[in-house]
Amino acid sequence: MIKRPLILVTNDDGINAPGIRALIEVMNEIGDVCVVAPDSPQSGMGHAITINDAVYCNHIKVGSDKLHQEYSCSGTPVDCVKLAVNEVLKRKPDLCVSGINHGSNSSINVIYSGTMSAAVEAGTLGIPAIGFSLLDFSLEADFNASKKIAKIIALETLKNGLPKGVVLNVNIPKLKSSEIRGIKVCRQANAHWQEKFDKRTNPLGRDYYWLTGTFVNEDKGKDTDEWALEQGYVSVVPVQFDLTAHHAINELNTWDL
Repeated sequence: MIKRPLILVTNDDGINAPGIRALIEVMNEIGDVCVVAPDSPQSGMGHAITINDAVYCNHIKVGSDKLHQEYSCSGTPVDCVKLAVNEVLKRKPDLCVSGINHGSNSSINVIYSGTMSAAVEAGTLGIPAIGFSLLDFSLEADFNASKKIAKIIALETLKNGLPKGVVLNVNIPKLKSSEIRGIKVCRQANAHWQEKFDKRTNPLGRDYYWLTGTFVNEDKGKDTDEWALEQGYVSVVPVQFDLTAHHAINELNTWDL
């Protein structure tokens, strides 16, 4: 009998989000699944961890589904991965998948993303990891195409492994399966958010702020994730968690330090 891979599933939209439900369904076709995900939305948490409060992790039952185990966690997406590997699972998973996120995590968004930070955390622990995102914020989003893409990339990752220190950032355009032109391995586009704060005053006279902004893509390259998504392709960006700017070391060594 061939041993099925152990797959850890997590996200940042919360354990009840439609995106993670879709991802769980697909991963159950591939391996033995354990879900450890936030009990409430944690979008934009980046690589935050909980250090000044207790973290709770509760086993939950999802209908009559006995295909996998699920745990809701009071902490961040990164907390979920840490707890899963150190407390919940009896062995290191063969794969960690995070998502399917509601909304884009392409370009600069990757550094803010709780979805991708969960994948990155798994990567630091030596676990092949993938973050999946669909360019649709709606809770009514159609995940049928995303499920097919997730299965293809997860199977290839299990088959081939990933380079040391690398995880995958996968973004999927808001298109039907028949409209997706293919999958492209890309680099992260050089883009940013032009931000401003909407200042308001509450009934007690205290000022507060809502962060708003406009996404600005200054990168005209045809090898970027933004270009691929605009052209109807799924983008796959290999992300490294070694943040060293290796190309700057020689220049810095010329300083009078």
